[in-house]
Amino acid sequence: MRARCPRRIHHVKTRLDWSRVGLGALAGLLTGAVAVGAGQLVAGLTSPGASPVVAVGQLQIDFTPPALKNFAIRAFGSHDKLVLVGGILVVLALFAAGLGIVSMRRLRYGLAGLVVFAVIGVIAAATRPAASAADVLPALAAAAAAMIAMPVLVRAASAARPAGSTPPPQPSPAPGNIARGGLAAAGPQPGPPQPDRRRFLAVSAVAAGTATVGVLAGRALAGRFGVAGARAALRIPAPAVRAPALPSGAELGIPGLSRFITPNGAFYRVDTAIVLPQVAPESWMLRIHGMVRREISVSFAELIRRPLTEDYITVCCVSNPVGGPYISNALWLGASLPSLLRQAGIRAGASQLLCTSTDGFTSGVPVQAVMDGRDALLAVAMNHAALPVAHGFPVRMVVPGLYGYVSACKWLTDIEVTTYQAATAYWAQRGWDAQAPIKTESRIDVPNGNASIAAGPTRVAGVAWAQHKGIDAVEVRADRGAWHQARLAAVPGIDTWRQWVWDWHATPGTHLLEARATDKTGYTQTAAQTPPEPNGATGYPSVMVTVT
Repeated sequence: MRARCPRRIHHVKTRLDWSRVGLGALAGLLTGAVAVGAGQLVAGLTSPGASPVVAVGQLQIDFTPPALKNFAIRAFGSHDKLVLVGGILVVLALFAAGLGIVSMRRLRYGLAGLVVFAVIGVIAAATRPAASAADVLPALAAAAAAMIAMPVLVRAASAARPAGSTPPPQPSPAPGNIARGGLAAAGPQPGPPQPDRRRFLAVSAVAAGTATVGVLAGRALAGRFGVAGARAALRIPAPAVRAPALPSGAELGIPGLSRFITPNGAFYRVDTAIVLPQVAPESWMLRIHGMVRREISVSFAELIRRPLTEDYITVCCVSNPVGGPYISNALWLGASLPSLLRQAGIRAGASQLLCTSTDGFTSGVPVQAVMDGRDALLAVAMNHAALPVAHGFPVRMVVPGLYGYVSACKWLTDIEVTTYQAATAYWAQRGWDAQAPIKTESRIDVPNGNASIAAGPTRVAGVAWAQHKGIDAVEVRADRGAWHQARLAAVPGIDTWRQWVWDWHATPGTHLLEARATDKTGYTQTAAQTPPEPNGATGYPSVMVTVT
């Protein structure tokens, strides 16, 4: 019997240690949940973008290397923000669980970890563009709630022991006692301390409830900042300059081929905003300053009283891989940006418009590109409706021929006329090309290679683009053979993509289809494969097709 006792004691002690770890981790997770709930609640009262989770996520986006950003866009598309926030919550949960485990041994270590948590949150909130003193309140509230919750949860966890745990064994009686009647003769032994599981469960339930109420109340309060009602009530004046009517044949009508006009709900979205800025039209103001003869400020009401221009313009993201989805076409309506700049009076030597969004994002637009006669717009509507909030409501910039990170600043609020030497925009600071003209490219939409097709006559179709140059021809080939001219759809101008189709007689087997476009300057899309950074991807789009 004596030989087995040490082993049994060690086994029981190990089980109890693991129980202690589990209870500590649970206490830490609940502490983290309380912190998130408190931060969300106070952010709902002050500013939704100041939520600690959002602020830390925004800080992470700002310091993300371009290659990692491209990976996130390729892998997750428009869901990249959700993945980022989810990842932050997972890291926060692991951090909180670790603090809970440490606190079961030394509470002061866990509290020190919460101080680190608070410092990170405060720094993230305080460094937001146009941050105010109120923006740090959610992080401070989260830290304060965690400081209160952790000691209560840890003490409750320390006093609890899970059901089914084995009481610690009692010391073996002396041999003489065994001879006189064994354990019974040793007299009554004191029982182990009774676990206080009910108290731990009650405290845990209160913590979980508090966290849930905080998150839900914070979201409800954040709704006060929403502009959906203002957008729905907005009436945009009719254009003074209407877009040309769509010519007959602009739509080839091929199933699976991208429509000439992308519906607002399907229009691609790539930006740095985790929480969409909610800007009411009545509070919106655009300031134009810098290298101008007179600084001007324009309200939304003043902007839409100006003559509005309507035009079809394709917008493309620089992160779009060859044949990728981050390009869309819409009918835009907006005020003339060159007209406003002429009113301000651009001084000699100015080369860049440094455009700033409400959320602090900046883009640098070449002055020459804006003033050369193309329809550079301060857009207020797309596809006959006020801009969706996700696409820049109430005002965004749209300049044909330049990648979106330069030409399509959303939630626009400030334009500084300056030079490229004096100021560097957000993505240019991270190594991207400063001026970013869009490359001549094409894409194969059908067949898409996801399913086999039947042998026989097959239509290969897609879109091609060369904004502000125009597409002159598209060629297609199979299995690296001869190039064949595709038939082009009609277009209303040179600033949009263009549908194309090639009639191919498909034979059984696996085939490689490739396409290339030629623009109206005579330039033909290159076969050289390059990644998106720093100024846009190149190469032939290709699809592997199985024919049966």
